Amino acid sequence: MAQVGLCEADLADQDARVPLAIYKEIVRRAKLATGDPAFVLNHAIDTQLEDISVVGLIVHTSKSMADSMEQLNRYSRLMVEVDVMETGERFSIQPGPEGVWIVDNRPDPNSFPELTEAAFGRFESEFRREFPDRPFARAIEVTHPAPSYADDYERILRCPVTFGATRNALLIAPEWLVQEFDEHSDYVFGIFAEKADALLAELETSGTLRARIEALLMPVLHKGEVSVESIAGALGMSRQTLYRRLKEEGVTFAGILNDLRCRMASDYLAARKVSVNETAYLVGFSEASSFVRAFKRWTGQTPAEYRAAAG
Repeated sequence: MAQVGLCEADLADQDARVPLAIYKEIVRRAKLATGDPAFVLNHAIDTQLEDISVVGLIVHTSKSMADSMEQLNRYSRLMVEVDVMETGERFSIQPGPEGVWIVDNRPDPNSFPELTEAAFGRFESEFRREFPDRPFARAIEVTHPAPSYADDYERILRCPVTFGATRNALLIAPEWLVQEFDEHSDYVFGIFAEKADALLAELETSGTLRARIEALLMPVLHKGEVSVESIAGALGMSRQTLYRRLKEEGVTFAGILNDLRCRMASDYLAARKVSVNETAYLVGFSEASSFVRAFKRWTGQTPAEYRAAAG
């Protein structure tokens, strides 16, 4: 958690989302820590969506496979930050002569193939668990090239996988679309859907440029000063456009960076899990003395005084 700029307080709210940039870094470090390049596939197979997101609870209380697909598209923005959520369906159904294809319409999928792995692994996992005697995926197509662990795909997903395809899609038998679920409950479904609708409404009002910049800064905060140009490039805009947009929101890039450093440092110190020197590194200071001066400027207290008061 410390390596990617997260602390316990960031995970206290079960409805909060981890920004995509941080999720990417978590995945990278998880692969290194476990020595398992197929970590995301294994994680998707071995965990349950209802333990991770309210969307999983909604899917499991849906009436049928077709209804669960509708709910996935409706609430997919609650699970991951992907632009297609704002302009179209994440998943679409395309009939073919060999069966029915579930197509993942995520834009630029090859920039982070692990999201494709997570999506298709999750489909296979959920139906394998609910219907252990009925094979779900018949075949899978992915647009990214075959990775070094390509053999793990077919072993874990239990179906043929084609790499370098023109789409990301999972083939199923047509009868799955009319499959009804035993766990359906109108009452329980209504409670979960009401909760998810409220979260969606909250999400619509929180998509500020500041929030997007913070999401990009958090995984690289420990590296020290981050250039405005690199952040502007990641957001797909020029430096001048970024400054203009920030001015419209009444903030500056330097102010966002300092506020984020202050907030993260305060969380680390209050949790008392890392030292002052380690906190300085985690928020991007190469020298503890510089961090102490900055923290006192931000809060009126030294890190040691803040930590003692928080304890």
